[in-house]
Amino acid sequence: MRKVQEIQGWIDVGPDRPPFDPKKPKLLISKAIEIEVAEKSRDKAAQSGVTDLSQFEAQIEKLTKELDEMFGGGGGEEKSSSKGCASCSCKSENFGMKAFTRDLRQNFKGLDDIYVWHALAGAWGGVRPGATHLKSKIQPCKLSPGLDGTMTDLAVVKIIEGSIGLVDPDQADDFYDSMHSYLSKVGITGVKVDVIHMLEYVSEEYGGRVELAKAYYKGLSKSLSKNFKGTGLISRDDFWFQDPNGDPMGVYWLQGVHMIHCAYNSMWMGQFIQPDWDMFQSDHLCAKFHAGSRAICGGPVYVSDSLGGHDFDLLRKLVFPDGTIPKCIHFALPTRDCLFKNPLFDNKTILKIWNFNKVPFMRVTSNGIKKKEANEMGKAEEYAVYLSEEEKLFLTKPDSDPISITLQPSTFEIFSFVPIKKIGEAVKFAPIGLTNLFNAGGTIQGVVYDESIAKIEVKGEGNFLAYSSVKPKKSYVNGSEVGLKWSENGKLGLNIPWYEECGGISNVTFVF
Repeated sequence: MRKVQEIQGWIDVGPDRPPFDPKKPKLLISKAIEIEVAEKSRDKAAQSGVTDLSQFEAQIEKLTKELDEMFGGGGGEEKSSSKGCASCSCKSENFGMKAFTRDLRQNFKGLDDIYVWHALAGAWGGVRPGATHLKSKIQPCKLSPGLDGTMTDLAVVKIIEGSIGLVDPDQADDFYDSMHSYLSKVGITGVKVDVIHMLEYVSEEYGGRVELAKAYYKGLSKSLSKNFKGTGLISRDDFWFQDPNGDPMGVYWLQGVHMIHCAYNSMWMGQFIQPDWDMFQSDHLCAKFHAGSRAICGGPVYVSDSLGGHDFDLLRKLVFPDGTIPKCIHFALPTRDCLFKNPLFDNKTILKIWNFNKVPFMRVTSNGIKKKEANEMGKAEEYAVYLSEEEKLFLTKPDSDPISITLQPSTFEIFSFVPIKKIGEAVKFAPIGLTNLFNAGGTIQGVVYDESIAKIEVKGEGNFLAYSSVKPKKSYVNGSEVGLKWSENGKLGLNIPWYEECGGISNVTFVF
């Protein structure tokens, strides 16, 4: 993920940026959905025996015209541009994917990766027979009972209608290498492989879905190893910013579906892959809801905002100024009381997910739901607990009464549990981290205690918080004495600036 201020500066002050309405992409999508709904109404009427469909056709034509007008034509400009190019000595390297990736790296210095989307079978409809050197065949799609029992998905409907041009599994190696070798040459460093369920529709003639999948994933893995160092791949459950079937509440309930799917996928798949909780849009109605889960999911954080459609204040709660993130060390898991429950519809279960940060009590151990870190956490006699949204700090013990909290739909709370440590005989201390980020504890890189001193390594900038039963005599940041705030309830705070020359890491010391 790139530096937030770098992207913001490029969007806000780019001298040659063309006029752009950040609301337009979503307006176009909404209009296209209107057309889809109108077409479904026409088809439903036809199936019910209605013979005069002129009213439906008129509505579809009207909406289609409105969509065309929203696109704005632009044919004249394109012709003018093309004519101008014909009269100059333009070079081919100034166009195409290679020029695009070069421009990205020039505009965003230090850009780590550029990924390209493609479907598991190539495109949504596969590969057209005769369009390449590969052997592909149009395969009618058969919907399995399992997938047929899930909610209606417009993408699935269209795949079933159009069939799939399936490349022969014997050519899977060549198939993926043909795409990936080109992408690698033009500056692409990885791929997002989507529509991974499509092989299930067409597997009967190829020995079943297991055998077909083996051939395809073997070819995919071989190509990734050759072209993208073996690691340039992501695949995840989709974020939907609204219901494609027109349900006005979809903008809310689909976000809950996404959280539940990601949590359970993380539990099953996290044993052998790095789970990916997908992108989201920072200007979405439920953006903060998504951001809170990404902060502790243990995976990458990325967004699919429209140009100009960014909530930079929200993004800064997820990302350090250098573009890195305060990431938990494991994949997030649902708590035991959520297992085999339906938090979305049973009206009694709240989805709860948990993870670990690396400090101050843990190290990475082998895979498995039972972690040594959990045992070490359980041995603490007392904990400092910080609630990110309510900004509350309090103490609790293993035998304390349950913590009571009320959450509204599409909201969340992040609880940070930090074991209390004793410094000397009189001081109880627990570092919380930078509270201007969702994952405050993820900002702490190291902790050392002795008889009268607490030393904390912190990455980032902003408001550092700790629990301290006693007010420190002095506080230092990178060797310089600084002021602090302390209250009788144990809140200990100070401000930390960003130190670029140290990679954003500051040494905070409290003397008691």
